[in-house]
Amino acid sequence: MKLPRWPRRVFAQLLLGQTVVTVGVTAVTAGLFLAPVSSELDHDAMQRALSIAQATATDEVLARAADARDSATVQRNAEQIRLATGASFVVITDLDGIRLSHTDPGRIGHRVSTDPEPALSGRSVTAIQEGTLGRTARGKVPLRTADGRIVGEVSVGISDDSIRRRLLKMLTGILLCAGAGLAAGTVATLALARRLKRRTHNIALADISALLVEREAMLHGIREGMVALDEHGRIRLANDEALRLLGLPEDCAGAPIGAVLPPGRLTDVLTGRITGTDLPAVRDDRVLVVNRMATAEGGAVVTLRDRTELESLVRELDTTRSLTEALRAQDHEHANRMHTLLGLLELGRHDQAVAFISEQSGSHAVVAARIAEQVQDPHVAALLAGKTAVAAERGVRLLLAPAAHLPDAVVDARTLVTVLGNLVDNAVDAMPAGGGRVEVSLAAAGSTLLLQVADSGPGVPEDLRELVFEEGWTSKDAPAHRPRGLGLAMVRRLVERTGGRIVLDAGPLGGARFTAELPEALLPDLLPDQLPALPVEA
Repeated sequence: MKLPRWPRRVFAQLLLGQTVVTVGVTAVTAGLFLAPVSSELDHDAMQRALSIAQATATDEVLARAADARDSATVQRNAEQIRLATGASFVVITDLDGIRLSHTDPGRIGHRVSTDPEPALSGRSVTAIQEGTLGRTARGKVPLRTADGRIVGEVSVGISDDSIRRRLLKMLTGILLCAGAGLAAGTVATLALARRLKRRTHNIALADISALLVEREAMLHGIREGMVALDEHGRIRLANDEALRLLGLPEDCAGAPIGAVLPPGRLTDVLTGRITGTDLPAVRDDRVLVVNRMATAEGGAVVTLRDRTELESLVRELDTTRSLTEALRAQDHEHANRMHTLLGLLELGRHDQAVAFISEQSGSHAVVAARIAEQVQDPHVAALLAGKTAVAAERGVRLLLAPAAHLPDAVVDARTLVTVLGNLVDNAVDAMPAGGGRVEVSLAAAGSTLLLQVADSGPGVPEDLRELVFEEGWTSKDAPAHRPRGLGLAMVRRLVERTGGRIVLDAGPLGGARFTAELPEALLPDLLPDQLPALPVEA
């Protein structure tokens, strides 16, 4: 015979297990309750028999009749008491244990079947005994006359059948209660099992364990950050990539997102205060793209993609495109110059042709040499040279301030290039179509660097000078290949991460001026210059 298999589904396992437990608990509870009931009923019956016997023993008429061995009077009174109390028997004996009354008159005059000595000696007795009327609960007391003399025994019995009838009545009620409890437990188990079935999608218990293992492997193996939040904004789960991108501690589970991240756009996106898809945000020097999806329970799942390297590549692509456009324009300009040179040679004006060549070839070299003289760090010098050429093709003059100076002692050239490049790009983009002027100033004192970028554009209204540093804020149309509104936010994060500050005010050229102070940006060096004060309080 093939034994039934244990069900695999969580729903069936819970239903079967809880039903077995409910039946078992109900049966054990009913058994434990019934165990003392029988002895309790016997005790109650003995006490009732004793009470009837004691009340009977107070009847002086009965005591005088027993003393006189008047069995007729004793029998009449005893039967009246038996019928009035519902006892099985009321037996009166004399001092020799001879019955003076009995429910069966034929037994009168015979000795009682149980020992009368304890009662005749003056003691009250209760017991469950087997006699001529079967098993009964008995109460026996001495029968005394008015002067206290013992003249016989009063024995009262309660039939075992009446006790059993009481037990059956109680058992019926107990079983009904147990059945009601079993039914309620089964219904509750069924409801709980159905709810669990919906929550677990009726999958097998072994599959839940496998799914958990697979989920852990997947979450910690993917190269995209994932954070799960509950309905109160507390972190339920964060994979390794999310910990890295957001800089969260490993024990962040259970903490509100606002307690582990500083206030700002990133926190607002994670908590749902800012909604949308593919929302850009900045964390330290990282550019993140965030998507948030709400769950049915009121929580949310947030995914994070690191666009830092892609953003750098896009910026390089933009620079390459600008340089390509600049080279194309220079090629066109070079062709015009060649035509001019050819015309001078054909006209025989050789001296003018030589002067023209010298002038044209020396202008770019002079600009590069001036930059290299004032900016000794090769990375920053190359950046400024490239930005100068690109700006020139857009009709914008990018100049170094006459007093600008940067030694070849930059600690983190990448950070400095990112900060300066973003500020220059914003200044050039702010110029009107007719062109304009951008001036870069660099000053050093010890290990601190102060850089300023001023332009002759329209400037920034005073009420917007803090807003321009917010992530996602921009006054320009975003190109299709990347979001806008991240450059200045990243600049501010980079500057503040070094312990510095950046401010925006109106510059001497009539437009905006960005001033950034970068402590520890240079190796402790040879420059005793005093830094000028920042134009406004940060």
